[in-house]
Amino acid sequence: MDLIESYSQELRLIDKPWKGFWIILLMLALLLLPWFGSSHLIYVGTVISIYAIGVQGQNILIGYTGQISLGQAGFLSIGAFAFGHLSRMGVPLPFGLLGAGLLSGFCGLLVGFPSLRLKGPYLAIATLGFGIAVYQILTAYEFLSGGRMGLFVRRLPPLLGLSKEISMYYFSLGLALCFTLLSYNLISSYVGRAFIAIRDNDIAAEVMGVNLTGYKLLSFAISSFYTGIQGALYGMLLGFLEPQMFSFFETITIFTAVIIGGLASIEGSILGAAFVILVPQLLSAYKQLVPVILGLTVIVIMIFEPLGLAGRWFKIRLYFRNWPFR
Repeated sequence: MDLIESYSQELRLIDKPWKGFWIILLMLALLLLPWFGSSHLIYVGTVISIYAIGVQGQNILIGYTGQISLGQAGFLSIGAFAFGHLSRMGVPLPFGLLGAGLLSGFCGLLVGFPSLRLKGPYLAIATLGFGIAVYQILTAYEFLSGGRMGLFVRRLPPLLGLSKEISMYYFSLGLALCFTLLSYNLISSYVGRAFIAIRDNDIAAEVMGVNLTGYKLLSFAISSFYTGIQGALYGMLLGFLEPQMFSFFETITIFTAVIIGGLASIEGSILGAAFVILVPQLLSAYKQLVPVILGLTVIVIMIFEPLGLAGRWFKIRLYFRNWPFR
């Protein structure tokens, strides 16, 4: 294996030529998918891109900062309904997306204050209460959720002469790529290293000069911002919103994607998002088995592969890199 000679070399996203080749090949496959795949496959690819954004945000909070949150459904619904109201007011789509993400991020900042005093299951219960409260508020106040009729959301118009489905696919894929690059740069920066220090030992991190209050709140805000963008894109994809779409099951889905994909791994976030979306699609004729399969997978991952799918993929690459000298 080649030695790393500088810090900048360690931070490279593409450190080997063969790695760049496979990334380019993957991007070409994703770009060409709409032209050779069915409409259903385009829809599934769009949903995976949307979920990949939210799962990355959750992984920044849980995997990199060590703060457990079970209120992601609340942030998801805030982003979705905020975007719905902004789009109905005539706000341009880019500003609507940004506004939805910022509102969710602000709510995440407020919810993050209990993390200054609570840890582990106590923090999880506090964030769970927030998610349930948001659901109850949306259900009780019709002017927020649209009542029984729901809330209709303006969808993405066709871009560059493409169909609405293909335009939404490329738009979601582009945003997912941007957020992936943002996540890599964030984790590689001093902010990401502060998150990791807090996760490993918050007392030692504070002794070393890390501002626990600031960085914990920042982690909650960033994670909620990602989730708010996910909710806005989801509303844009479906064109319709109602509170029942953002039940506690959504929180479990995102949390499961983080565990299965791999904690503290950006690649794992993408793999986990693809897993929790593809399994229900493959088992569409046996929907009752989907929770069972996901639950068993989480148990198997935590017992035999704590690093998730990303950790398994890393071991496979390491095996072939060292072959035949094992």
